[in-house]
Amino acid sequence: MVLEKLGDSLKQAFRKISSLSSIDREAVESVIRDLQRSLLQADVDAELVIELSDSIKKKVLSGKTPPGMTLKEHFIKVLYDEIVGFLGKGEGGLEIKPQRILLVGLFGSGKTTTAGKLAKWFRSRGLKPALVACDTFRPAAKEQISQTASSLGIPAYTEGKSPKDVAAFALRNSKEDVLIFDSAGRNALDEELARELKELAKAAKPDEVLLVIPADIGQAARRQSEEFGKLVGITGVIVTKMDGTAKGGGALAAASVSGATVKFITTGEKLSDIEAYDPKRFVGRLIGYGDLQGLLEKAREAGIGADAKSAERLMSGKFDMNDFYEQIGQMQKMGSMSKIIEMIPGLGGMKLPKGTLDVQEEKMRRWRYAIDSMTPEERKEPDLIKASRISRIAKGSGVPESEVRELLKYFRQTQKLMKMAKGGKGFRRGPFAQIAKQFGLGGM
Repeated sequence: MVLEKLGDSLKQAFRKISSLSSIDREAVESVIRDLQRSLLQADVDAELVIELSDSIKKKVLSGKTPPGMTLKEHFIKVLYDEIVGFLGKGEGGLEIKPQRILLVGLFGSGKTTTAGKLAKWFRSRGLKPALVACDTFRPAAKEQISQTASSLGIPAYTEGKSPKDVAAFALRNSKEDVLIFDSAGRNALDEELARELKELAKAAKPDEVLLVIPADIGQAARRQSEEFGKLVGITGVIVTKMDGTAKGGGALAAASVSGATVKFITTGEKLSDIEAYDPKRFVGRLIGYGDLQGLLEKAREAGIGADAKSAERLMSGKFDMNDFYEQIGQMQKMGSMSKIIEMIPGLGGMKLPKGTLDVQEEKMRRWRYAIDSMTPEERKEPDLIKASRISRIAKGSGVPESEVRELLKYFRQTQKLMKMAKGGKGFRRGPFAQIAKQFGLGGM
């Protein structure tokens, strides 16, 4: 999970406030000390941590409590608002319109992979993207761009000896809506790289210049943002590899304080592991409040809800193993179960045993193998599947008989749950109603 340690610390801070019988200076300072430790462990600059601490103290202890709120509620709101402001300024993402995007950054930042992730992000929103391989310094860069584009089924422009030649070729020949220009990196922003990027920016005439930085550089993100900003006038930042380091909080805070807007974060190796950065939603997930909007976006990108009849059958409880098979596949497209869980309001704060979700993901993959071994009749009428058929399905799929039985049990429980939710108006109010409405099922 993204920034798991920082998230755990923040959850504890909010729980601590909730458990306080009274709010006084000592209590406020105790919570703030805990917050300071967690931010420093996330490689946030010490001066920034002190500024944040002073601001929280001033607003809680010196400010007036808003009408209709208790001091405890005011403390919780101040803490949330301050952390949100600390980790970003406004919503990220990019406009869904034809445009040219230039990615810049040093070696190891993940520019080439990020180019593919951005292309997939735009394609899932109805635009036609293409990749432009302007990294002529790294030997395998053009080949990597071509392979990424091929996996997405989109064009890649690679013709040209120099970065500006490749850019010019793409501009002459492309018919796509969004051109994403990859660029070379170096171990440091030296004169050679500076000259190359200036020439490339002049040739590509980008609408957006996005600095790609890895989360593990922590507070050094501020210096990089400022240096690249002076050189090519960056319009935003993409923080990569957020899932692999505890320093992501430092990178987000440092980028924000430099004046740059964090547009996206990436959270895994898959091309779908990219999301528009919204500090409010991000902090909501960190502290266990969930991110329903992010969950809906993931669902749309995965195609969940595209088949309204299938979704309606599932939610009514009148579904068969074919529908179940399809829903498992769509869940897998949305990403890891841990990422999905942290987006669901009320579940993001759950502390599950380590490895539990990984085991469940692997089990769901084997369930699909088992369903593949069922006959069309069995998929349509799962109640037909008794002992002899379970044995045949297990042999045909390589899945243990115990897991085939578990699949059938889980299928029946889900069917029963959906029927109960339907009858008990479970999908007519609250977050489930919002999801149903998004999928065009609000009138159920």
